[in-house]
Amino acid sequence: MPDLLREDIRLLGGLLGTVLREAGGQGLLDDVERLRELTIRAYGAHDGGATLAEAADVVAGFPLERAEQVARAFTCYFHLANLAEEYHRVRVLRDREASTTPGAVDDSLPQAFTQLAEEVGRDEALRRLEGLEFRPVLTAHPTEARRRAVSGAVRRVSTLLAERDITRPGGTSLAENERRLVAEIDTMWRTSPIRERKPSVIDEVKTAMGVFDATLFGTFPEVYRRLDDWLLDGEAGRTAPVARPFVFLGSWIGGDRDGNPNVTAEVTRQAATLAAEHALSALESAARETGRKLTLDEEGTPASSDLKALWQRMRQLSDELVTQAAADSPREPHRAAVLAIAGRVAATRRRDADLGYREPEELVADLEVVQASLVEAGAPRAAYGDLQKLVWQVQTFGFHLAELEVRQHSQVHAAALAEIEEKGVHGDLTDRTREVLDTYRALGAVQKRFGIRAARRYIVSFTQAPEHLAAVYRLAELAFDGTDDAPVVDAVPLFETFDDLENSVDILEAMLEFPQVQRRLAENGRRVEVMLGYSDSSKDVGPVAATLALHKAQSRIAEWAQRHDITLTQFHGRGGSLGRGGGPANRAVLAQPPHSVDGRFKLTEQGEVILARYGDPTIAARHIEQVAAATLLASAPTVEKRNAEARERFAPLAETLDVTSRAAFDGLVQSEGFPQWFAQVTPLEEVGLLPIGSRPAKRGLSVNSLDDLRAIPWVFSWSQARINLAGWFGLGTALRAAGEEPGGLEELQAAYRDWPLFTTLLDTVDMGLAKTQEDIAAQYLALGDRDDLARLVLDELRLTREWVLRVTGNEWPLANRRVLGRAVQLRSPYVDALSLLQVRALRALRSKGASEGLRVDDGEWVDGGYKDRWQHLLLLTVNGVSAGLQNTG
Repeated sequence: MPDLLREDIRLLGGLLGTVLREAGGQGLLDDVERLRELTIRAYGAHDGGATLAEAADVVAGFPLERAEQVARAFTCYFHLANLAEEYHRVRVLRDREASTTPGAVDDSLPQAFTQLAEEVGRDEALRRLEGLEFRPVLTAHPTEARRRAVSGAVRRVSTLLAERDITRPGGTSLAENERRLVAEIDTMWRTSPIRERKPSVIDEVKTAMGVFDATLFGTFPEVYRRLDDWLLDGEAGRTAPVARPFVFLGSWIGGDRDGNPNVTAEVTRQAATLAAEHALSALESAARETGRKLTLDEEGTPASSDLKALWQRMRQLSDELVTQAAADSPREPHRAAVLAIAGRVAATRRRDADLGYREPEELVADLEVVQASLVEAGAPRAAYGDLQKLVWQVQTFGFHLAELEVRQHSQVHAAALAEIEEKGVHGDLTDRTREVLDTYRALGAVQKRFGIRAARRYIVSFTQAPEHLAAVYRLAELAFDGTDDAPVVDAVPLFETFDDLENSVDILEAMLEFPQVQRRLAENGRRVEVMLGYSDSSKDVGPVAATLALHKAQSRIAEWAQRHDITLTQFHGRGGSLGRGGGPANRAVLAQPPHSVDGRFKLTEQGEVILARYGDPTIAARHIEQVAAATLLASAPTVEKRNAEARERFAPLAETLDVTSRAAFDGLVQSEGFPQWFAQVTPLEEVGLLPIGSRPAKRGLSVNSLDDLRAIPWVFSWSQARINLAGWFGLGTALRAAGEEPGGLEELQAAYRDWPLFTTLLDTVDMGLAKTQEDIAAQYLALGDRDDLARLVLDELRLTREWVLRVTGNEWPLANRRVLGRAVQLRSPYVDALSLLQVRALRALRSKGASEGLRVDDGEWVDGGYKDRWQHLLLLTVNGVSAGLQNTG
């Protein structure tokens, strides 16, 4: 561990110890320390599990109140360790940027552009850069277990930690910093880690808006600025920028109604309005700040004729506005103009139609008049400084901030159409069908107020036939009785299951015949978007077969788009965990099939991933740049050639891995009684009680079937049980089948070296294996009554670990990623402590008499009405394990 990071963690851990002693006495600190020391000794011990059993005995002896306190103590520790690691990452990034030229930084846009220019020429590289698009889409999928109140405390502690690092205070200032740290950690300890109620959809929108306010609004243009500085070198800041906005934010929060009855048409309107309020407020503030700095007097920097004409047009709109701006800026025409523009942005926010801007392009045009005037007056640095940043922000966020995307299940549309056909559009329709029609009316209202860019994509979950896409357009017509008032809608198919991926191209072919699609292609430059679901495909056929099926589908869809001269964007529905497409996004981009990216990459950013990637400006800028660089580089001839040759060379291996892994996965999940056993040995049902998201965990059915279990609790529950089964099961069997063929191991090792898709798969599984704990997992599996299934899981876990290490050549998981591997090793014993507490709670809840609850009385289990308390303990540990593992959902 780096010395500075070790110093930070020791400091925060020591201060947490002080808080625990003050809050619960020396006895609480002693209990925490005793359990901590035992789990550290047990980790990797070769004593047949004796030390772990001793730790479990300690946990079994805790009264419930003490067990809750210990769980909260370990959870607080993880929050502190996480923020220390995050801040150290920021520290490293800043030091690297200060000491390294941009073109030499790995995974940077300058490095990607340089390589691309060497291969295709600078002019072609600039053309591709101009068409670059990175579209992160924020979702409210419930995988962030941490409360906003806790997140606030974490941010405040992080700020204080940074203060120590930057100023290195001594004497009184150091003591004051430490006093404030203890106070914040005490607040974190005393803040309940579990919400009292599930957040509403609007609460989730507000959380996303907090990230926009804190980082995204300022970070996106900084990324453009850094690229422009490199491209223009010494001319940067005094000539028109080369970099153009390429990051465009999307959001499902308030639009994703698939299985979430809380997302209504009214909520969609509110979500769009709230986002626009934040965007316009931010633009107004930025415009006023920019204007106040333009204190260039008219004698040295006179206004151009175009700027004078703009001033007169604004005077005609509001004499009061320009008079005030002029009074605030005597003999400073550019300052006055920008302040007046800020006033018009404020009027736009107030919905003053006479004074406000109709669309963001009109605002950009006014700002460009000011820029041109400054250039003409010989002040290009003023034109292309903060004023250019403001232009980039308007171009990036518009007046709507993020495009709100609607998603609904195909069967809901089918049922609505059937009912309308029977009763008529004005008949006595069910609430659900009326809500479907109202959704289109909400889209129309959003577009009318904020423009087509604000909301036009309509994603169809489980698209399994062309009719599922046709329904989107037909329902839009019905909602508006066939009038011209219907909103502009682009139906986006979402292919999720194995069969849907296989049939995707046939469905797309049929879609092209729809007159509505033909009309949209003519209007939008023949642009089509297709979404691919990682989560449900993995739950359907297992992670290995799903990875291969997704790759194959992307290749076939890209070839389809080329045949029809279509500009394709493939939208990746990835989660944060390895069972849901998790892992470094930039490496995943570079492993995509030829022409499946072509300078455009779109993905979902979900749950805890949003704060992890975008919560800090430095980390957000690095993430954006890494993904954008990979997106630009993915179409480089050498990258496409490598991926194409690898796909062809390793096709027989892919077939073996597909067939054998799917058979192994089916052998487990299709076993009789598997769904019920899964619910027994993991906290599946209890996870559904955790108030971490507005959307239900299941699509209405019980655990008698996995079909309608959402992928998030499927993955989340296995990670809580320290097995991570959703990310690797079937891989060991598949690797062994391929590796035991003559020359098989050598072929697997060659694939790991030369096939980016396979490299990414194994490296991601390697990380998941590092976070499994077999001895702990065995305790979860023992909660069920199926030794055969438990044995099957543990045997496959050992087989997967053995063969992954043989193929990668590592001695242990993550051995080739020293910093990450060490961090996981150091964390695991602390997670083990929480897992032992969780197993104890699960055992109580699963035991005879659990309907009344259980308590410990002189060492005996007796009925006692303690079920709620056991559930509370379990939910506390779910929070803690999530914080410890970090990528649970």
